[in-house]
Amino acid sequence: MTSVLVQLRRAAAFMSAATLIPAVMVAAPAPSAFADVQVVQDISRSTAARATCDSGSSPETGVQGDVPAADRDSGRSTQGYHCNITSIGSYAGNGGGVVSASLDSCVYIGSFFPGSLTGPAVGVQVLDVSDPRNPVLAGTLTEPAMLAGTWESLKVNSARKLLVAAGVPILTGAGLLSIYDISDCKHPRLLNPGPGSTLSMPLPITAHEGGFSPDGNTYWSSGTAPGLVSAVDLTDPAQPRVVWQGLPGPSMHGMGFSADGNRMYLANNLGGMSILDTSAVQRRDPNPVVPVLSETTWTDGWATQHAVPVTYGGKPYLFTPNEAGSGGVKVIDVSDDAHPRIVNSIKLEIDLPENADTALASSMGGGIFSYDPHYCTADRPADPTALACAWFSSGIRVFDVRDPLHIREIGYYNPPAHTNDNDGLGNSPHKLVSVIGAPVLSAPALLRAVTSGVFDPAQAAGPRTGKVLFGDLSADWCSSPPRWQGRQLWVSCTDNTYMTLELDPDAYSAPVDQQTTVGS
Repeated sequence: MTSVLVQLRRAAAFMSAATLIPAVMVAAPAPSAFADVQVVQDISRSTAARATCDSGSSPETGVQGDVPAADRDSGRSTQGYHCNITSIGSYAGNGGGVVSASLDSCVYIGSFFPGSLTGPAVGVQVLDVSDPRNPVLAGTLTEPAMLAGTWESLKVNSARKLLVAAGVPILTGAGLLSIYDISDCKHPRLLNPGPGSTLSMPLPITAHEGGFSPDGNTYWSSGTAPGLVSAVDLTDPAQPRVVWQGLPGPSMHGMGFSADGNRMYLANNLGGMSILDTSAVQRRDPNPVVPVLSETTWTDGWATQHAVPVTYGGKPYLFTPNEAGSGGVKVIDVSDDAHPRIVNSIKLEIDLPENADTALASSMGGGIFSYDPHYCTADRPADPTALACAWFSSGIRVFDVRDPLHIREIGYYNPPAHTNDNDGLGNSPHKLVSVIGAPVLSAPALLRAVTSGVFDPAQAAGPRTGKVLFGDLSADWCSSPPRWQGRQLWVSCTDNTYMTLELDPDAYSAPVDQQTTVGS
């Protein structure tokens, strides 16, 4: 451990240098050279219909999705809220990182730097969830990438039983990529002890986000500043190599893929999505070219997170969450690569412009995020029946999506807040990032509400108004993709680390071909 910590002290200089390392690859054409570009300026004002909560629920006390200022200050939010979903097991841990992953009976808790260096469990935590009611720590992963923080790069490919993560200390990392065989999910085995796994043998990549092609032969690493996207060949996991690299845009985020791996749906961190033709990489052409087929940008939400590809009656759609700006989850028809169409949005009441003042009043002092989705998963790739989303301060939200044009909420679970309880949460991004207490990432939505004349300063003012620094953790941040397991959802949130949730049978019936569908 000591030698690894010494290495990590050199990481800052290394990260700067690694981005300059040359590689043999062909960059993409300019993003709009051959692409159809469209700008969508409409603001959706529709919301998913509220769930009808059963008698055993403890429902929200404010508008849909809100954790009211009064509940935060009185301590009511430390009890949480739930509707048609209950917690049946948990692992307290030391924080849930940003994005976790799972395979079989194991959950891998993402790490967040520098809390990833502190005990009792350093690096990525491996949980044994064989008994979902009593998850236990099975081990930790402490390679440099795991200690450097995995941010949104920690992903699993079930086809090849691989776990991969990049090292991301602060927003963007470079060079580090560790690859594990998780055939025995409780005992991951490092496959690349050399290239990418040590500071002395970096890969020429930047990282913040990442994801697998469906066949597991390619891991795509995406940086945010700049938006460099790298295709890493994992045909031989012991010798990962970059086979393509390009800049599809100034700041790119997460992604999803078509089932054949020939289309990438790449999130634009500034608000939007691009469709890339990745077939040349999929075929392993010697000098692959990755054309951008279309670019769609929007003003309703930004920090677009990732894409969940599904089909309805064989027709391809995406669920695309916006991490900030009250844009909710876009439902996009991508049957025409050159002309994708937004056909619906999934929003909570707290995301509406007319509730921006209420959202500001309640979320002050809670950190930089307000009430926005992060990662979503469908319960199967073809004709999904439900979508579960980690929705930052609004908890885990579950929607009936059998008809993509008419979506309603069927349940939610907003976990107990850890108000002023920072001890033992070294791996919680909420604790570490909420040195800024104001919801600064909501600024565009607030400005829009002001210019639209629906913002009431009196409504926005309240007992939490002055809490611009040092968040009090009065509403947990849920950001990791939920795992579907029958009527159970395996979830991790930043402060509560890990929970096994269960949907009421009257609210949800699992399809026989249920399959957690996250997109990459």
